[in-house]
Amino acid sequence: MEKDKSVNVLNEPLAVCGTDPITGFFRDGQCNTCAADQGSHTVCAVMTDEFLAYSKYVGNDLSTPRPEFGFQGLKAGDSWCLCAGRFLQAHDEGCAPKVHLAATHKRALDIVPLEVLTEHALPA
Repeated sequence: MEKDKSVNVLNEPLAVCGTDPITGFFRDGQCNTCAADQGSHTVCAVMTDEFLAYSKYVGNDLSTPRPEFGFQGLKAGDSWCLCAGRFLQAHDEGCAPKVHLAATHKRALDIVPLEVLTEHALPA
């Protein structure tokens, strides 16, 4: 699997999203992607209790630890490379988390308009 070029939505080098817990499709701390990443794990989001509850409700429980997969579970404040489609869905439902634009991969723009990402951006 060859990674796409590590460029963010601002056309700058992709920043690290999170290392505790380690995130990303490649588990490299960045929201890098490739053709095999069917979920497009490209949006660097900062988890909130509201978003975690929503994600669990729609069938993707990110808060429950799954030690058999080496997953400790997420809590509010954790940064995570979120699937772009799930982010857009949460935005449409009014519960999208904040976004770290510098760590959000440019491929997120294939699914989420820049205006929507900017609306939820953390202060620079």
